[in-house]
Amino acid sequence: MTRALIFDLDGTLVDSAPDIHAGVNAILAEQGLAPLPFDTVRGFIGGGVPILITRVMRALDLPEDPARHADMAAAFTARYEHDPGGLTRPYPGVEAALDALTLPLALCTNKPEGPTRALLAHLGWTDRFAALVCGDSLPVRKPDPAPLHHAIAAMGGGPVLFVGDSEVDAETAARAGVPLLLFTQGYRKTPVTDLPHHAAFDHWQDFPALVSRAGDV
Repeated sequence: MTRALIFDLDGTLVDSAPDIHAGVNAILAEQGLAPLPFDTVRGFIGGGVPILITRVMRALDLPEDPARHADMAAAFTARYEHDPGGLTRPYPGVEAALDALTLPLALCTNKPEGPTRALLAHLGWTDRFAALVCGDSLPVRKPDPAPLHHAIAAMGGGPVLFVGDSEVDAETAARAGVPLLLFTQGYRKTPVTDLPHHAAFDHWQDFPALVSRAGDV
């Protein structure tokens, strides 16, 4: 029987794309660079801040400069940690769904720990999760399975269900050998049928019943 639920954060529990887009364009403005459209930045979300900044630099045809990359990543993280939730909102039904669950909950996200904790505090979610594994908790990030394995260990071992929205989450779950419950309204670009998953759901109001059905995997 399932002993815990482990969640991705961005694109799964919360829609943070507006804040991430605003943060990216703020640091670009500071450097006198052109802003990027919302849909472009939204498509960059999921791999953590270093990958986000790499994609931003490539979109602007900036030369590969490790020092500049590091400066931009640090500036973005600092800005996002200072104001993590001005535009970020939980997806409709998330809070009611989490309230209805009886299993222990954990997070496994590629967002850095500072902005993650700041966002959880902003949302009043500081005490919702018994374990927190972030993009800088380990030397590797999702889709490497190590962060998910680390979260499972922090929850006392499996079996668990992993809840995510993206190609990164699907690959992570598959490599970790963990069933994935796929939220279809997040930042995924690949058709649902092309991603490995145990079950998919469109609306958070359906999630507690889905967990009940999937709980004996």
